[in-house]
Amino acid sequence: MQIQLNTGEGVQHSDALEAHVEKKLADVNRRCGDRLTRVEVFCKDANAGKGGEDKHCTMEARPAGFDPVVVSAQSVDLYTAVDQAADKLEKALEHRLGRNAAS
Repeated sequence: MQIQLNTGEGVQHSDALEAHVEKKLADVNRRCGDRLTRVEVFCKDANAGKGGEDKHCTMEARPAGFDPVVVSAQSVDLYTAVDQAADKLEKALEHRLGRNAAS
């Protein structure tokens, strides 16, 4: 599985963020039978440091043989937004690929 992490508006691309994203997506891919070929992750701070629930994470997964699946989440903390988006992605992939794919 190929992972592309894109950051924008108020988010620094760091090794720690990249490692967190890779770990969460490796878990999702394993639960989905290693069927993901590529996942693009977009992280941004909508208010650029002004506070609030403004950290956004959008994930676009490309499972082999299926149309892309897109989910997003937002939180006051970027890592929490990544976790929430990964959880949503797992549920969406389970629905798209079949109930047994993510068991």
